[in-house]
Amino acid sequence: MAASVVVDTGPIVALLDDDDDHHDWAVAQFARLRPPLLTCEAVLTEASFLIARVGQNASLVTALVDHGVLLVVPLFNKESAAITRLVRRYANVPMSLADACLVRLVELTPQAMLFTVDSDFEIYRQKGRSVIPLLAPPTLR
Repeated sequence: MAASVVVDTGPIVALLDDDDDHHDWAVAQFARLRPPLLTCEAVLTEASFLIARVGQNASLVTALVDHGVLLVVPLFNKESAAITRLVRRYANVPMSLADACLVRLVELTPQAMLFTVDSDFEIYRQKGRSVIPLLAPPTLR
């Protein structure tokens, strides 16, 4: 079975913002990955906010869902206790709600890999102690 890809905010923003430091890398990754890529609503919220902040239309983010590039996994209602535990566990980092949702989504998805530009995911662990497999730019590692 091929790995499922869970996508964080950073690669979405990098894909849509030509001026982002990771734009070329993100474009290349999105071109080679097989959609749909899994994500959560908190990531869409962050990405929409950040895209609007750089002067792009926030609807570019939701269009990725409309076009089947992203699949939003309903998560929070069933997993709120686990997500809250993660936020508390990593309060010193600190862990955002979106990051906690992504860690939980990785935990729940067989053979998941996280597509990110965020080095905090090198600190976070899934299922208590396991390293999260990352698809990240070489400059992150």
